[in-house]
Amino acid sequence: MTGMAIDELVAGYPGRTVLRQVTARIPASAVTALVGPNGSGKSTLLGVLAGVIPATSGTVERPRAPAFVMQRSDVPDALPITVRDTVAMGRWAHRGPWRRLSRHDWSIVDGCLARLDILDLAARPLGSLSGGQRQRALVAQGLAQESEVLLLDEPTTGLDAKADLLIQTALAAAKAAGVTVVHATHDLPSALRADHCLLLDDGRLVAEGPPHSVLTPR
Repeated sequence: MTGMAIDELVAGYPGRTVLRQVTARIPASAVTALVGPNGSGKSTLLGVLAGVIPATSGTVERPRAPAFVMQRSDVPDALPITVRDTVAMGRWAHRGPWRRLSRHDWSIVDGCLARLDILDLAARPLGSLSGGQRQRALVAQGLAQESEVLLLDEPTTGLDAKADLLIQTALAAAKAAGVTVVHATHDLPSALRADHCLLLDDGRLVAEGPPHSVLTPR
């Protein structure tokens, strides 16, 4: 079981600081929601936790290879890859991109496809899918990594009820299996279902704790 510790974190992009002196704890084997207005730093914090955005100062204690699920809008429509191969990329953390996947690897890939109810779409080009189907494929890719930590950037934003339910169910199952789940969200019901909540505003942490204590009218 792996939680994460963030201490006095400052991070951002060249010429622009986004996160300012953020200190927080992310509990192990639980779902943590990152909440805040646009520009508050949610995606930047996920990027730091994923290891793709460096910290300017401060420290982040995290496992070496967290799984990071990007927003579906960040994936080009013309990417020439099937749904099954998209999910199979999640196994590269174990095999590397140039080694053939084993029967065990493909079993995990197909299991993740089935969990998100897209096994019947496995041979389709990723770019041909609807938004909800594509997001489910990206979540399946994250699950296929079998990491101790799963990071997701607004995984259910703009999805239909079926896709939302399938993704929420998959995240609950990951948590039950001991995975630490962190997701950014603008959806209040989704945030309230989490175990822990970080509320960001203008790059600063303004509240932390159980969602029903953090997400008050004030």
